[in-house]
Formats: sequence, C-alpha cells, structure tokens
Amino acid sequence: MFFQRKDRRDEFDREALPWLDEIYRTAAGLLGNRDHAADLAQDVYLNAWKSYDRFEPGTNIRAWLHKILVHRAAHFRRKLYREQPFGNKEEETQDIPEEITVPDHFSDRQVNDALGRLQAPYREVILLSDVREFAYKEIAEMLEIPIGTVMSRLSRARKQLRQELDTVARERGLG
Repeated sequence: MFFQRKDRRDEFDREALPWLDEIYRTAAGLLGNRDHAADLAQDVYLNAWKSYDRFEPGTNIRAWLHKILVHRAAHFRRKLYREQPFGNKEEETQDIPEEITVPDHFSDRQVNDALGRLQAPYREVILLSDVREFAYKEIAEMLEIPIGTVMSRLSRARKQLRQELDTVARERGLG
C-alpha cells in the first residue's frame, strides 16, 4: 500500500508539477492579484491531488489542471465578492465600437491592467485561448459551456481589450 501511494505521488509530481508556474500565472491573470493567485494555485494543486485517482493517464493533464483552476477561480471570486465590504459589486457592460485600431507598443503592465478590467467570463476565455493557446473545444470542456459561447465570449473579450488598449493609447498620446 505504501509503495502504491509513493508511486502515485511520484507520478503526480512528474506529471502535474511542471505546470505549476503556468497555473499560477493564469490564476494571477484571472484574479488580478498575485497573493490571491498564489492561494488559488495552491488550492488547485490540493484539489488535483485529491482527485488524481480520477485523472485518466495519457490524457492532457495541462487541460485537466486548467479546468480545475477555472472552477476553483469561480469559487474563489464568489468568496472574495462576499467579503467585499463596500463598493458596487455589479459588473458593468459597455458598448463596444466595432473597429478600433490600437498601437503595437504597449508594456506588459498596460496589457495586464487592461486584461484585469475585463469581466471575469471574458478574461477567462481570452487567457485560455490567446495566452495559454487552448483550442476552443478544450476551453468549452473546461468551462462546461457550448463552443459557440466560447467563440462569442472570445470575440467580445478581444473587442473589449482593444477598447481598453485604445483608451490607454489615447491617454498616453500613442498611435
């Protein structure tokens, strides 16, 4: 019994731990806070270890970890939302112009800040698609939504991101 558990732990470490930095960075992108992201990444790995017996060897462990991340991030956001003492908890939607041209020269911080201002469902899809390069089908499975919803959210997220970056460019006199 001890040897089986040790073998299982070694397998988990070998398969899952190489993705720890990526899980943390994605968590930071989803939450916009490094301290919360560290807590979330730890929670993801704890949950992954607890459910590792249900992981099918030979399948995509990276996608499996990201699926856990997305679900735990939603739980984490709800918890943070309940803990907010003041302020408007309603997310606003904005009218987005169809065509916005945005300069190519932005700092990583400006792009990260713009991503942080996107609503959570849009930020999730754009991070998983454009940053982590998952296929639409994989994202749909992770988020448990139809592939058409993934494409719709991604389109809207890109438009919102262009709008955010256009605003930054105008404020800074770029482009």
